[in-house]
Amino acid sequence: MLIKRGDIFYADLDPVVGSEQGGVRPVLVVQNNIGNRHSPTLVVLPLSTVKKNKLPTHICIRNSKILPKDSVILAEQIRTIDRSRLRSYIGSLDSGIINKIDEAMKISIGVDFDD
Repeated sequence: MLIKRGDIFYADLDPVVGSEQGGVRPVLVVQNNIGNRHSPTLVVLPLSTVKKNKLPTHICIRNSKILPKDSVILAEQIRTIDRSRLRSYIGSLDSGIINKIDEAMKISIGVDFDD
């Protein structure tokens, strides 16, 4: 299966510990496409439909054509998963949203790649 940065899949994130996002839920692939082609793992961000406190690491997706409900991408919950956790493909986000997610991840991990 060809997986690209910006793709959203349902993934089974269980088991989890504490406040980690779990269950079968949408995840956004944020790993670069070279890693996506060659690695047995993927770097993803979970999505949630639960209203969360607004943080600079949260990106809201409203009125999406690919998601059944308004969702929040949780860029503070960066996670590496095995490909076997993926279930079904949902769709892909456009570059405008991906740019916002990149900014949220920079905040989350405390780096600025533009320097």
